Amino acid sequence: MQRNSISSLQFRTAWAGVQLLFLVSLAAAQPASVAVSDQQSLVSEFDVNGLKVLVKRRPGSMTVAAGLFFRGGTRALPKDSAGLESFMLSVATEGSRKYPRAVLRRELASTGSSIVSGSNYDFSLMALASTREHFERNWDIFTDVALNPAFDMRDVDLTRSKIITGLQGREDDPDNQLQMLVDRTLLLPTSYGNDPSGTVESIGRFNADDLRAYHAKLMETSRMLLVFVGDLDAEMIRTAVTASFGQLPKGNFQTPPVPKIDFERSTLDVVKRDLPTNYVNGIFSAPSFSDPDYPAMRVAINLLRERVFEEVRVKRNLSYAPNADIGSLAANTGSIYVTAVDANQAVSLMLDEIEGLKTTLVDPREISAVGGHFLTTYLIERETNAAQARDLAIYELIGGGWRNSFNFVESVQRVTPVQVRDAARKYMRNIRFMVVGDPQKIDRAKFIRQ
Repeated sequence: MQRNSISSLQFRTAWAGVQLLFLVSLAAAQPASVAVSDQQSLVSEFDVNGLKVLVKRRPGSMTVAAGLFFRGGTRALPKDSAGLESFMLSVATEGSRKYPRAVLRRELASTGSSIVSGSNYDFSLMALASTREHFERNWDIFTDVALNPAFDMRDVDLTRSKIITGLQGREDDPDNQLQMLVDRTLLLPTSYGNDPSGTVESIGRFNADDLRAYHAKLMETSRMLLVFVGDLDAEMIRTAVTASFGQLPKGNFQTPPVPKIDFERSTLDVVKRDLPTNYVNGIFSAPSFSDPDYPAMRVAINLLRERVFEEVRVKRNLSYAPNADIGSLAANTGSIYVTAVDANQAVSLMLDEIEGLKTTLVDPREISAVGGHFLTTYLIERETNAAQARDLAIYELIGGGWRNSFNFVESVQRVTPVQVRDAARKYMRNIRFMVVGDPQKIDRAKFIRQ
C-alpha cells in the first residue's frame, strides 16, 4: 500500500485521501473547453458579510459541486478537543430541524445528491454534490443542514459508535499503525497534535450539548469560505448566499500560525510487530502550495518516485510498491515509503536515489518525460467540478490565494534541472524514519547516514 506523507487527507478524513469528500463519483467529468491559462476569468469572487465566496462557471455542466469550508482545522482546537470538529460536522449531516434524518435521506436520494463532511489539520468541510437541475432545491437542504443541524441524540450516539469502532481498529492494519507512529512522533509536539478523527476517549466524552456549542462557535463568516463550480450565475449565487448566510455574525477569527515540524536531525523509531515484512516511512520537510519551491519539489518527488520504483521493484524485486510522495498541508512534508523483508537494502537504494538528485543534474528530457506524465494525470484528475472546487479552496486557504491554482501547470513546465537539484538538497535531508516490524532486522546505519 502506498503511503502519502503526514496525514494520509489525504487527511485520514473524508479528504483521508476530504479523500476530501468531494464526491467525484457524482460530479460528472467534463473536458475543459477553456485553456488552463484562461480559467481564472471564469471565477467570480465576492464577499457576503465577511464570508468570501468563489464561483467558477462551467457552461453546459450538468452537475454542481459546492463546498463550505471552515478555516483552522484541528490546529485551531484546544488540546483536549481532538475530533470535536469532525464529530460535530458528521452528526450535522445526519439531519437538520427542517430535514430530519429520514426526510433528508429521502430528499437527497430522490435526486442522486449527497452532503458529506470531513476535517483535516488545516480546515474542515461540508460539501454538496448535486445535478444542476435540482441545485436550488438541494441548496435549501444544504443550508439548513449547515445552519440548523438537529443534533438528535440518536444521530449523536450512532455517529459516535461508528467513529469509535473505526478508531479502535486502526492499528490492526500495519499501514495505519505506521501512519499513527508518524503522526505521534512528528505532529504531537506541534499545533497539529490533535488527530482530526479524535481519540476513543475524546469522542466518548463529547455529548450533544458540546456539539451544539461548538457549532455555534463555528458559525462566523470570518472563518468560512464558500466555493461553487458548475453552470451557475454568480449573481444568483450572491443572492442565495446572502439570504442564507448573510445574517451570521462576522466574528474575528484569525487562522492560527502554521506549526513548525522538527527536521533538525535524522531519527529512527521502530515499533516491534510480528509481520512477514517491515513497513517503512521516511519523512522530510517539503514546501507548501504557497512556496515558490513547490513546483520544483513536485517534479523532484515525481522523479524520485520513478527512480525508486525502477531500482527497488523492477531491478531487484525487493518491494511491490515503493513510493515517494508529497503532502498537502500548510506545514508540508514529503516521504519515501516501502514494505520489504530486506528493508535495509531497499532504504539504502532509495537514499542513493535521493543523493543522486542532489549531486547530478537531471537530463532535461527526463524532466520533460516525467513532468509530462505527471501533468497529464494532474489535469485529468481535475476535470470534475468537485476537484476544481477542491483546488480553488486549498489554494485560497493555504496556498496564497485561489489564483495561484491556475499558475501551477505553467510553473511545473518551467522547472529546470538546477531547480530540481536545489529542491532535493534543501528539503530531502534529515529524514525521520518510522518502522513497524522486526527491530532485529533494521540496521540503523543504513537508515541514518552520517
